[in-house]
Amino acid sequence: MATTPTGSGRADLPLPAPPAATTPTPSGSPAPSTPAPTPPTRFALLNDEPVTDSAADLLGTGRAARQLAGLLVASRASTPFTLAVDAGWGMGKSTLMRLVDAELAQAPEVHTVWFNAWTSTATDALEGLIKSVLMRFDRRVLRRGLQRLSERRALLRAARALTTLAAGPLGVAGLVDELWKSLSVDSQARNEMRGAIGDLVQEWSQTDGLRPRRLLVVFIDDLDRCEEEVVLKVCEAVKVSLDVPGLAFVIGCDRSALAPNGLLRDPSPAASAFMEKIFQTSYRIPVADQQGVREYIGRCARSAGIDHILDERLTTLLAERSARNPRRIKRLVNGFVLEATLNPMWDDFPPEAVVRTLLLQYFYPDFYRMVAGAPGAGTGDVIAEFRTYRQVRRLLRTPDPLPAAELPAVTRFLREHDLPEQDMEPREQTLSRLERQLPSGFPEMVTDQEFTSLLDGLVALDRSAELLRRLREGAELPADVQPEPAPYVSTAASHVPSSGFDPYVSTAGSRVSSSGYGAPPAARTEAPGALLRGVNILWVDDCPSNNVPLAGRLRAAGAVVRNAEDSEAADAALAVEPPTLIVSDIDRGSNPREGLEHIGRVRREGRYTGPVIFYTGRVTPERRSVADELQAHLTNSAAEVERLVLRHAGPDPRFG
Repeated sequence: MATTPTGSGRADLPLPAPPAATTPTPSGSPAPSTPAPTPPTRFALLNDEPVTDSAADLLGTGRAARQLAGLLVASRASTPFTLAVDAGWGMGKSTLMRLVDAELAQAPEVHTVWFNAWTSTATDALEGLIKSVLMRFDRRVLRRGLQRLSERRALLRAARALTTLAAGPLGVAGLVDELWKSLSVDSQARNEMRGAIGDLVQEWSQTDGLRPRRLLVVFIDDLDRCEEEVVLKVCEAVKVSLDVPGLAFVIGCDRSALAPNGLLRDPSPAASAFMEKIFQTSYRIPVADQQGVREYIGRCARSAGIDHILDERLTTLLAERSARNPRRIKRLVNGFVLEATLNPMWDDFPPEAVVRTLLLQYFYPDFYRMVAGAPGAGTGDVIAEFRTYRQVRRLLRTPDPLPAAELPAVTRFLREHDLPEQDMEPREQTLSRLERQLPSGFPEMVTDQEFTSLLDGLVALDRSAELLRRLREGAELPADVQPEPAPYVSTAASHVPSSGFDPYVSTAGSRVSSSGYGAPPAARTEAPGALLRGVNILWVDDCPSNNVPLAGRLRAAGAVVRNAEDSEAADAALAVEPPTLIVSDIDRGSNPREGLEHIGRVRREGRYTGPVIFYTGRVTPERRSVADELQAHLTNSAAEVERLVLRHAGPDPRFG
């Protein structure tokens, strides 16, 4: 679908035009009339950068920024100190720090410097932070500091060179480089680093007694996104080298990520104690209240051009299911815009269909997988099943006699789920038995008003049946909305926050990349064909075409995948060569339990005792109970199958 960019970065998305009306001509033959043009919907991507101007602040962070800046200025006599701006991913740490920086720019004798820890490595973090601080000092202060180092002759072999350099025409950057060389040349110089930097800060800040006249506030951002070694190096620079009067540090981080068993995994007691000393105090950014986040969503929606689509229920769903996280909200809104603009599937449907479908995908992924035709036969029309269950549940929970007009629908629904229709008393037990045959999330979702409203609104759309048919056709492999890598991709080197959704995955299962809003950190790809080498998978499914993409990824990672379309073929394959593991469907042919029964037989007969993964579109409490008895896994997620296969690979396999 073509789009026309404009100077504002927007794209015009033409909506489907209604059929042209006709008017009769004098001769009696119809002639097309000219319908009034339908104005195109103008969509725009939202910027994911931190807010730097209080006028653009949508969540009222400016008030906290003004107060925090005032506290920093008033506390200059208490320097050095370190303040942590504490919040989870996407909750506005950088925005608050940028607004504090803007407030400090108006305070006399207060200067600031920024250091993004995420751009550093373990080898240059210490140097980068110290140099960033030194770059804020006056050239004359740096020259005198370099001269003092020469006069002290702390570095005997370089003394003559330093004297020459101090008199030379070096700029600030050159002086900073020479100072760093002097301060880091050997262990003796590093031991004296804090004192040398303290002298520089004291001279620059013009300290009178214990009160510095000038204050330098150092902002350190994204510390919780760094590797453990970088975190420790930055903290070393703050506490060991830069812990001097006149300096205050404001560090944006998620304290839970820096705790033991978090990003730092299992630090020694000494390292844990050291980390505790770094942060004298913390400000935990509060989660926005209901009214504030609703207003934020409204402003984002207006900026993106979807405000006419989000009703009260959808706004509430977006607010609560995104945990009121501003970045998640922006990414979801951008996901709507990208999907509606770039996926040709939506040419025939209104933008509201995009929003409701993607909200269903992002926030109710298991249900969406069933809607979009998850692997395994027998999923049927899960939306109709859920809505009928809601009606039957209401009737079974009422103490009144069942209306005669409703009784046939109830008995038919029970019969379809293998429950006796002749005895519905007590009704609570009947409902409990029914819910064991239904998908696992139904009892919780039926009481979720946002979910039921979302689903009813989707069904009420014009051509909803066609929309659902398209979703099933366009999702050969349903999109897993968690940002989960394939098993042969390692993300150990990057800290990827768990966002609960992936706005880069379209409803058709393809990944959309855009520089308009931050892409996930790049993963390090290991050698394909190596990680699963030696893993032999027997895949039992009467519709093997459902599994082609997933089986292809496993083969690309080195696994051998053999297909069997029924239990007899699987038995023959087992007799020839025992597999490393079995992946099986459940509903096969006319028997909705064939997969479970087949694995039960081979287990009892001792023909196979290894790991089993039941991969099916329908996960119910009853099926999970049987799978547990068979010591097997049950999932409808392709990513979960990949993780389970990966856990069984290697010389010392552990499964379970």
